[in-house]
Amino acid sequence: MIKLTYAIRKRPDLSDEAFRTYWRDHHGPFVANLAKTVGATRYVQSQLLDTPINDVLRQSRGHQIKPFDGVTEIWWDSEEAFMAGNGSPEGLKAGEAFVTDEANFVDHANSVSFITREHEVFNFA
Repeated sequence: MIKLTYAIRKRPDLSDEAFRTYWRDHHGPFVANLAKTVGATRYVQSQLLDTPINDVLRQSRGHQIKPFDGVTEIWWDSEEAFMAGNGSPEGLKAGEAFVTDEANFVDHANSVSFITREHEVFNFA
C-alpha cells in the first residue's frame, strides 16, 4: 500500500467553517465519485481541531510554523496502481478536476503533498 498525504492550508479568504464545510460536504463526495477512476482504495480527511492541546504540542516541540488546517490521505494498492489510475486519460482528467475543485478551498502555494508507504509500529485496536 502507498498513500498520498496532503497537508492542507485553507484559502485565507475563507472562514474555518466555510473551509471545513466545503472540504467535507462538496470535495469529499466529489473525490469519492472519481476514486475508482484513479484506482484509489481509501480516502480520509483529518480536520484540525480548535483545541488548546495544539498550542501545548507546538510549544513543547518548539514548532515555528502554524499547523495545517487539515490532512487528506488517499491510499492505493501499489505505486503501479497509482500510476495506472492517474496516468490513464480518464485519470489525468480526474486529476485536473481535483486540482480545479481544490482551488475553491485550498491555498495550494502553502500546502504540501507527497507519497508515502506506511510502516506500522503498533496497532492495539
